[in-house]
Amino acid sequence: MRVFVTGASSHVASEVVPELLAAGHTVTGLARSDRAAQVVRSLGADVRHGDLNDLDGLRAAAAESDGVIHLAFQHDQQYGGDLAGAAAADLRAIEAMGAALSGSSRPFVGTNATGALTLAGFHGRLTEHDVLPGGLRIEAENVVVALAEQDVRSSVVRLPPTVHSAGRFGLASALIELARASGLAGYVGDGSNVWPSVHTRDVGRLYRLALESAAAGSRLHAVAEEGIPLRDIAAVIGRHLNLPVAPVTAAAEHFGHLAMFVGMDNPTSSKITRDTLGWAPSGPDLLADLGDFLAAP
Repeated sequence: MRVFVTGASSHVASEVVPELLAAGHTVTGLARSDRAAQVVRSLGADVRHGDLNDLDGLRAAAAESDGVIHLAFQHDQQYGGDLAGAAAADLRAIEAMGAALSGSSRPFVGTNATGALTLAGFHGRLTEHDVLPGGLRIEAENVVVALAEQDVRSSVVRLPPTVHSAGRFGLASALIELARASGLAGYVGDGSNVWPSVHTRDVGRLYRLALESAAAGSRLHAVAEEGIPLRDIAAVIGRHLNLPVAPVTAAAEHFGHLAMFVGMDNPTSSKITRDTLGWAPSGPDLLADLGDFLAAP
C-alpha cells in the first residue's frame, strides 16, 4: 500500500514507519518543519510538508493514498494549556482525511489515548468494547469509528500513557524531569492507581496489523502491561536518582499540568486486540526499561 502517515517524525512513528516499510508498503510522512522532514527521510519515507491545520493538504494526501495512519496530535498546544484546542484541531483533520477516503473501502487508522476515557469519567478496567459518547479526544475517536458507515475500513488504536523505548517513556519522562527539578519522586494518595504501558516496537507492529486487517469500526488497545502502580514508577525513579519517594499532598502545585494524569487510575485490557489480530507484544516491560535508562552513565 501507499500509506500516508501523519506525525511521521514522532516517537511512535519511529517504529511504525520502519514496520510498514519492512512489510513492503511505501510511506509518505507529514512533516511540519525542516527538522521533522529530516527525521522522516531518515526513516526511509517520502515527505509531504504540512500540518494538521492544512486541511486541503490533508484531503489531497489521503485521496492519493491507499491508506492512512493518523499519529499526529498538537501536543505542544496541549501542554501549553489548550488541550481543548488541540483536540478540536485533531477532529478537523480527521474529518478532512475521512471525507477523502469515503466510499473507497480503504483503511484509516486513528489514534486515541486509553487515559482519555478515564479522564472523561470512565471507571474500572477498560476494554476495547468500552465507549463513551463524548469527551476530549473521544469525539475524534467516535468520528473515526463512524467512518465505517461511509465504507472506510476505519479503526482506532488507543495508546497507553507510557509508550516507551530508547530513553523515552511517555508521561513517565515528565515524571523523571519533575523529580530531578523538585528533588522528589512523588505520587498522589497511596500511589496504587495504575497506568498501562507498552514498548514502542510492539506499537509499530499493531499499527501495521490494523492497517492491513483490522475490521471496520474497531477499537484496538496497544497495551502490553495492564497497569503499573504509580508508586512503583516513582520508586524506580527515586532509587536511581537517589531521591526520596513520597506522596504529594499539594498535587496541583507540585505536578502542574501533569496533576490530572498522575492521579489517573487506568487499568486497561488488550485481550480482544490480541485475539482478533494475533498481536503478541514482546518488548521489555516499563520498569525494567526505565531502570536500565536511569542506571546508564
